[in-house]
Amino acid sequence: MTNEELQKLTEQISLESFGKKFQHQAYFNGRLRTTGGRYLLVSHHIEINKKYLDEHGYDELVGIIKHELAHYHLHIEGRGYQHRDRDFRELIKQVGAPRFCTPLPSQKKKRLPRNKVYECTGCGQMYHRKRRFDTSKYRCGKCSGKLRFLGVDQSIG
Repeated sequence: MTNEELQKLTEQISLESFGKKFQHQAYFNGRLRTTGGRYLLVSHHIEINKKYLDEHGYDELVGIIKHELAHYHLHIEGRGYQHRDRDFRELIKQVGAPRFCTPLPSQKKKRLPRNKVYECTGCGQMYHRKRRFDTSKYRCGKCSGKLRFLGVDQSIG
């Protein structure tokens, strides 16, 4: 699908679902990574992530366009256009647009946190932390003994 075809599709969806004309530009933005689309407040243009068309298909693309058009029309009318606003939630329910898009498979891969393990030299109390810290600045909360770094534990997620 080209930018011209996306523009025509957006204008068609705007007329059919909202009963209003879309008078700005809609185009693909290849730099979008985690979102399906974006409505630009200053220029009133709509940017769409082409990966959603490739990976999720036409129906997902139509849902994203409806979602961004809801932002567009509400902002133009001076009504609540943000996700938390009642006007926005009611409008997307009317037109059948999703409130949030389906995550891309490439974005679902999150690595588990690698927990750092510390041990008190006095009482043997174990501490599991996500971030590493300087053991010379901290003491055990139980006995005020010195802490030593044991390493990274992958089993605790």
